[in-house]
Amino acid sequence: MCIKWLIHRKKGGEEMEFDRRSPVYEQVIQYFKEQIAAGNFAAGSEIPSRRELAAQFKINPNTAQRAYKEMEEQGLIYTEGNSPSRITEDNTAIGKLRIELIDSALNEFLSVAKQLGLSSEEISVLIHDRYEEVTKHD
Repeated sequence: MCIKWLIHRKKGGEEMEFDRRSPVYEQVIQYFKEQIAAGNFAAGSEIPSRRELAAQFKINPNTAQRAYKEMEEQGLIYTEGNSPSRITEDNTAIGKLRIELIDSALNEFLSVAKQLGLSSEEISVLIHDRYEEVTKHD
């Protein structure tokens, strides 16, 4: 499936909603990370140009450029010459990305669980029960 179509469809041609807690370029990177990790953006798939992304997300082209530059440095995307940028084909990098996202979500969850005074046993039971519930519907 074409990434350009997915981005446009997801946003319904409307402005992407950004929060004010972190820079917009970081939120764009996070969006791409989540889509890559979930397999919605296939390895080697062409992604929108920086200008196209800026227009679709209604952001400054310099912000899109910064997001792409960071994603290239992180090995999430690559650009060869004047060709369009593409999602990495490095399965090891994609696997690490999945672990990074799960680890981040788990850290947030454990921080809240600790604040609520849950024991490790209660946390384990909670995770197990929710996992069973979620996979039951698959």
